Amino acid sequence: MKNTEKVVGNAKFILGIQHVLAMFGATVLVPFLTGLNPSIALISAGVGTLIFHLCTKRIVPVFLGSSFAFIGALTLVLKNEGIGAIKGGVIAAGLIYVIMSFLVKTFGVEKIKSFFPPIVTGPIIMLIGLRMSPTALNMAGYANGKFDTKSLIVAFSVILTMVSITMMKKSFLRLIPILAAVIVGYIVATILGMVDFSVVSQAKWIGLSTEAASDLFTIPSMSLTGIIAIAPIALVVFIEHIGDITTNGAVVGKDFFKDPGIHRTLLGDGLATIAAGFLGGPANTTYGENTGVLAVTGVYDPAILRIAACYAIILGFIGKFGILLQTIPLPVMGGVSVILFGMIASVGVRTVVDAQLDFGNSRNLIISSIIFVLGIAVDNISIWQTVSVSGLALAAFSGVVLNKILPKDREIKLKKLD
Repeated sequence: MKNTEKVVGNAKFILGIQHVLAMFGATVLVPFLTGLNPSIALISAGVGTLIFHLCTKRIVPVFLGSSFAFIGALTLVLKNEGIGAIKGGVIAAGLIYVIMSFLVKTFGVEKIKSFFPPIVTGPIIMLIGLRMSPTALNMAGYANGKFDTKSLIVAFSVILTMVSITMMKKSFLRLIPILAAVIVGYIVATILGMVDFSVVSQAKWIGLSTEAASDLFTIPSMSLTGIIAIAPIALVVFIEHIGDITTNGAVVGKDFFKDPGIHRTLLGDGLATIAAGFLGGPANTTYGENTGVLAVTGVYDPAILRIAACYAIILGFIGKFGILLQTIPLPVMGGVSVILFGMIASVGVRTVVDAQLDFGNSRNLIISSIIFVLGIAVDNISIWQTVSVSGLALAAFSGVVLNKILPKDREIKLKKLD
């Protein structure tokens, strides 16, 4: 055990790279889709993660990256109002999180947990992984009912590398299966001619681009339109935050609802989002990708996530290295995502199994079935202008409500089919 701890201690900086790779694609994808700057998004993610760890007593192994829930609102506000209104709206969204954290602290964690028993959290955790699985396959080259040959070769090389390494009994590579798989996939992709290095030579070594610097130093505008469009989404993603923290705790084997407390994780998320708003980045959220890394490696040291946060900040200021990471072909990250997202879904299965839930009970079947159908079938529902509810949030909300209104003292056993 001492040797293992020593290896982990010496390898923290390498292990941190895995978490950077896991979060990188999604974190920079949000600014690409919305028109925000990717470098600022990386800096915001790193700063936000450090703030989160400070608020949560540095014991929750979480990484914060760009939130997909805000894409529609950010795109529209940036187009119509500009970066100043984006900053004001994101700051307001962070303030809503802070207010909610104080409400949770006031009413107590047990009251909050009563809304999220295993019959609710288990299926929700499964959905977090399952809903992302189509994205993983698309990244791996699957489209219109068939795989692109080159993409499939690259993704398969990544998956095969990860599986092979995790089967090794004694090897340092067991601590860095994702990093090793990405390197192998990158080499294979380069051989197949899928990597363009020309963009790296054109980038500068140190510093932000003129556009990024302009966004960074723009003063926030507390535009009512921007605030109304962006801030209420924080209420929608509250349940997703609960699900992410539950998932992280299930992987690590700790109850983060009690220590440091869900009010602290909400506060950390809120202050991180406020910081992102001032910097000009998208709202932050806890990342399932990095929780997947924890599940794969079995290394839960929160310090590694803080190292990854520092890497993200550095990457935001080093032009060539940031561009080099962006040259990693999608099929490489698709192969990684197939394993990571599957791991998250499996953690949900483990949650249900560990709770020994009886699915011969009609109450449990009803709750889980509604969660699955809404969570899988519904993409997003527009509820007011730019504010939309994701299928995951709708499923989680339905599960919470059904758990409260269906009487536990009238549970009916379903007859077994002969």
